[in-house]
Amino acid sequence: MADLTGKTGDALSQELVKEQTEQAEQTQLEPKQEIVPNLLVEDQKEILTNNNVMMSTVSAPVPSGLSSSMYDQTAPQQQAANTYQATTVTQPQNMQAAQATPSANALVNAAQGQLSPASLAQAQTATLDPQATVQYQMGQIMSSIQAGQPLPAWAAPQVRKVSAIMQQRGLGSSSMAAAAMVQAITESGIEIAAKDADKYATIQLANLNNKQQAELQNAVALANMDMANLNNRQTAAVQNAKTFLSIETQNLSNEQAADTINYQSAVQMKLSDQAAENAALQFNAKSANEVEMFFTELGSQIESANKQRAASVDQFNVNQANAMEQFNASMEASRQQFNANMQSTIDQSNASWRRQINTANTATQNAANQQNVQTLLSMNQNSLNNLWQLYRDQASWAMQISENQQERAHNAAMQAAQIAGSKDLYDDQFDDFLKVKAIDSIFG
Repeated sequence: MADLTGKTGDALSQELVKEQTEQAEQTQLEPKQEIVPNLLVEDQKEILTNNNVMMSTVSAPVPSGLSSSMYDQTAPQQQAANTYQATTVTQPQNMQAAQATPSANALVNAAQGQLSPASLAQAQTATLDPQATVQYQMGQIMSSIQAGQPLPAWAAPQVRKVSAIMQQRGLGSSSMAAAAMVQAITESGIEIAAKDADKYATIQLANLNNKQQAELQNAVALANMDMANLNNRQTAAVQNAKTFLSIETQNLSNEQAADTINYQSAVQMKLSDQAAENAALQFNAKSANEVEMFFTELGSQIESANKQRAASVDQFNVNQANAMEQFNASMEASRQQFNANMQSTIDQSNASWRRQINTANTATQNAANQQNVQTLLSMNQNSLNNLWQLYRDQASWAMQISENQQERAHNAAMQAAQIAGSKDLYDDQFDDFLKVKAIDSIFG
């Protein structure tokens, strides 16, 4: 930062230019100009842990078993005279699973699109309007001068000035005076015509820019519409393919279910036929051995009752043991599932919190960086603008001083010429006066 205390004139100007130049060439902000964001810091108290949320394993007692000895009975021993061999059923042919392949309608083809001709921007061109030419505007201005009519307001001051100068020189009615008046009118009209032509040219350029901007905006809108239509076609194709695939999958499932039912019906029919055949063989054997069958049946019933009681007791014990094991396994699975869910929830919460901190810090840092860059760019731009404005002012002052000096020299030359002309005119008039007086005195 330049020290401007007590400095004036050229020293102050030099210090200001030096300061603006340093700011324009500055590539990094000073510490007092730079924004330093305050970032969030993770606190250990904000992080969740799995303490007091995990379940421990609970062991359940195993139920005691029951004994079947108290239900045992003794059956009479009797050998059957005749027996029969039951016919068995062979394994039926294995059912084949239904097979299918996706149809052409269930396959998605990527939609293709192309830009419509209306979405391609055309460069707007224009020819120079005749009204934007100095020639046209000069003709319009000169048309306001009519013979026998007073001069317009824009030409009258210059004509009066030239007329006064020519009158002072005694050339008020000469062709030189007329040419000077025409020249003054022309010079006055050229300046006005140039400004009018510049206005028309500015308006025409603005209209051309507006047409080009409208053409570009229309092209962008149509291109966006083409892209939206392409996306809609692709979405429709995907949805149609999903619908066809769902229908084909459902048809395949229905076919598989029908095959399964038919297979089960065939197996059941075969089993029923074989059971009827075995029943016939059993009935024939019972008819031949009615006496022996009573004792055999009685013993079989007793043995069956004993076996059923023993099987019931064993089945009860096994069922109780299985139920307890299933309960323990279910409790263990529930505990592990609960612990896994709680751990996943804790991890997700911690990850989400850290992600929020990182996101907030990143956004804050980016905002600070953006503001610092904008501040530095603004300082550089303002300094450059100030330097250019200073250089323009200095050039303007130099040009104005030069023009003022030339104008003063011209005015001085004109004044000297006017004085010299007046002196010669006075001498001629005085000589004429003396001659007239001399003649009058001689002949008077």
